[in-house]
Amino acid sequence: MKEWEKGLTFEEFLSRAQDDIEIDDDCPMYRALQTINGKWRLVVMYQLSKKDNFRFGELARSIPSITKSMLSASLTELEENGLVNRVQYNEIPPRVEYSLTEKGRALFPIFYDLYRWLSDYPPE
Repeated sequence: MKEWEKGLTFEEFLSRAQDDIEIDDDCPMYRALQTINGKWRLVVMYQLSKKDNFRFGELARSIPSITKSMLSASLTELEENGLVNRVQYNEIPPRVEYSLTEKGRALFPIFYDLYRWLSDYPPE
């Protein structure tokens, strides 16, 4: 992140967003959206926020409409983006636990703002 991007006020952010006509890899908003973009990523993060950690099967049961391969892919992508921790325990049977990183938990004030927005503007 460039120094000028840190600590922007809303007005500065809006002005900067209006100046960025093209979306490219240097656009902070584009990078942010690419980090959380995906059909299941936010749902998985929401579920992970409910407890300190989840085992894979437990997480799969908590999101009944997701396939195991899609859950695995989503967890891998979230881990690659630094939003989810994966801890594998060397025991029999093997055990893997997933949790949100500090970076992942830092998104929750934004999710709360989305919740408030949805409360004010419910789907039609």
